[in-house]
Amino acid sequence: MENSKKAFRNPIRAAIATLLIGMVMRILHWPFSEGIIFISFAAILVLYAVRFSRKDEKKTVDLIKMALVLFWTTNGLLTILDFTHTLFFQIGTAFTFIVWFAMEGTAYFMSKDGDVKNSTTEIIWNFVMVIGVITLICGGLMQLLNWDYSIPTLTLGLTIVTSYILKDIFTAPKNNEDDVNNEELYS
Repeated sequence: MENSKKAFRNPIRAAIATLLIGMVMRILHWPFSEGIIFISFAAILVLYAVRFSRKDEKKTVDLIKMALVLFWTTNGLLTILDFTHTLFFQIGTAFTFIVWFAMEGTAYFMSKDGDVKNSTTEIIWNFVMVIGVITLICGGLMQLLNWDYSIPTLTLGLTIVTSYILKDIFTAPKNNEDDVNNEELYS
């Protein structure tokens, strides 16, 4: 248990980045987008389930994260398959996300002493991620309201979020001795 690397961190992040790329492709009506989205959701579900099963000590927050991934990916898979009754999975996703955020969401970015552990560069990248998510939400709302420039706004938001995830995958991790934030460890 000395190794503090999370199991399957990069493959899961790559699957999420691929999912976002598939969503951009679907927005732009490119071919094969639904297949890419389906495979990405399936990969996230399988990889996270294996990661969860390899964890020795499963805490309540770990069970909630697994339920969140299960509801979210199942909803995505059934939506791609044009299954019409996905409300249960959407409510499950929303509920488990709220519970996870209440239990761990903000503490995820803090050290044991309550100090922010991010460097200035990481804070800037996190700010970029927040801007990307806000742009994504605005683009989604604009699309619902049939406003002009909704597709470019959605595409920009997805591109920002995808670039953040890809940056996170390809940068070398820093070694922290106190990095024990409820991690799934290699066995």
